[in-house]
Amino acid sequence: MLAGAIAGLAVGLAAVYGIAGLTGNAGGDVACRPAVDLARKIAPLATGEVAAVNVAKQPLRLPDLAFQDGDGKPVTLASFRGRTVLLNLWATWCVPCRKEMPALDALERKLGGADFQVVAVNIDTRDADKPKRFLSEIGVGRLAYFTDASAKVFQDLKSIGRAFGMPTTILIDPQGCELGTIAGPAEWASPQAQKLIEAALKK
Repeated sequence: MLAGAIAGLAVGLAAVYGIAGLTGNAGGDVACRPAVDLARKIAPLATGEVAAVNVAKQPLRLPDLAFQDGDGKPVTLASFRGRTVLLNLWATWCVPCRKEMPALDALERKLGGADFQVVAVNIDTRDADKPKRFLSEIGVGRLAYFTDASAKVFQDLKSIGRAFGMPTTILIDPQGCELGTIAGPAEWASPQAQKLIEAALKK
């Protein structure tokens, strides 16, 4: 009986810590509760080309991720507070990422502005010019260029259970709170994606 009780306790603790690992913190950030309410409202629109979007079910504020802009100047996720952000991590060695970039560029062209921005962060760790050449070759010109040659931004998201592979994309509200996450590619230029983003913007 004692052995069974200990085993049960171990399973229970594993479950608790597993949940904590996925949410970042067990109780969640109170200030992010409105984001969960909004996520619940937009959930029915996560269909078709964006059906794999996992909308937020617990309040989670994203860490203040640090990366650089195209000129090498430091940027953090907090720099985008006040607007809804579609954060995308990509690399030239990731085939699905490469295929996704034109669609992300098209989404930025359609909806980008004061209220919304696609923030695509390249995490190539070698040949800093290669990602820029790639984007130029395929005609991506609307997306602002961001990079993190250390790939720490990926590790930071992985530590809170929000990055398991590439590409990783997170929809973030103006307060820096998670609205939804998708592991893998999506057709961001599709009507379904546009409707999802517009709903997140409360249009």
